[in-house]
Amino acid sequence: MGCGNLFFTLVITLSAALITYNILISANASLKQEFPHSSHNTDDSSNNNNNPSSSSSSISTRRNGMFSVDPLIKMPLHKSSSTKKKRLFHTAVTSSDSVYNTWQCRIMYYWFKKFRDEPNSEMGGFTRILHSGKPDRFMDEIPTFVAQPLPSGMDQGYIVLNRPWAFVQWLQQADIKEDYILMSEPDHIIVKPIPNLARDGLGAAFPFFYIEPKKYESLLRRFFPEEKGPITNIDPIGNSPVIVGKEALKKIAPTWMNVSLAMKKDQETDKAFGWVLEMYAYAVSSAFHNVHNILYKEFMIQPPWDTKIGKAFIIHYTYGCDYDLKGELTYGKIGEWRFDKRSYDNIWPPRNLPLPPPGVPESVVTLVKMVNEATANIPNWGS
Repeated sequence: MGCGNLFFTLVITLSAALITYNILISANASLKQEFPHSSHNTDDSSNNNNNPSSSSSSISTRRNGMFSVDPLIKMPLHKSSSTKKKRLFHTAVTSSDSVYNTWQCRIMYYWFKKFRDEPNSEMGGFTRILHSGKPDRFMDEIPTFVAQPLPSGMDQGYIVLNRPWAFVQWLQQADIKEDYILMSEPDHIIVKPIPNLARDGLGAAFPFFYIEPKKYESLLRRFFPEEKGPITNIDPIGNSPVIVGKEALKKIAPTWMNVSLAMKKDQETDKAFGWVLEMYAYAVSSAFHNVHNILYKEFMIQPPWDTKIGKAFIIHYTYGCDYDLKGELTYGKIGEWRFDKRSYDNIWPPRNLPLPPPGVPESVVTLVKMVNEATANIPNWGS
């Protein structure tokens, strides 16, 4: 019995050491050496202008003759059936231990639980991947996996680089029951039950207007060589929200980690991509492993630009919402009424936030009401 425990401990220790070694090497070695050989990738496909939701919809043939579908389509209509086997997905959210990330995660998990068992839901388990390297006091409230952060200084002040490394650790060490993963973020609020939008060997992702592979082709070719196909193979996505097969993500994640580090190390690429660098890295890595995506514009909305909830499953409150008392948007100028997550970067939002004035769009009103409901019902809020 003692020998078995010793063997298990040695395996875990050696695995952790190997991962850390690969990270250190990836930051100093050429990117091409870190890529898997193309012969190992042939089966990976198995498993706005000013308005952030105004991506154009155009029909295109799937890359390399593999598929022939429109990559930007509306949600397929699938009639629910009591005999239909659910294709459950596991929701994973990466987070630091900051107050800022923590209050968002608590609200996000509250609404996840509300909708998980509702009709049309294929939501399975939930994990907060905490990349602070140590447990916090919310481990009993939110199912949590503790991941180690990158070695000191490696993120170069860009904390988001810890996200792909955290996913690598979680995917290698955790016992994930579901066959699919939804990568989500702390500032997501689920507004209705989410079905599994991935199908036919394709992931499902939200298209971002500011992810423009064609515009940055010369830079991206440093990380996505021509033998992998046209630059249009890279979808205009980040890593979230994305629903993707678990086995596919296990292949994508280490490449995502290495590409993120390599992009950050490349001064020209770092300057061009800025705060969305890690999003480009995921899009490149997904394409590198031939994991393409159905692009769902209705996956989520982003107030204040999106004014209606419509068919969306998620509210992403990444932008500040500023209005005057007449209900007119004053974006770029602090409003007489405002809700901006950055107002609470090191303090907890109070319970019972004031509702927007008359005339403010449905999306913003719904957002504030949902925040208020969560904070009113989460025990020990603000402490």
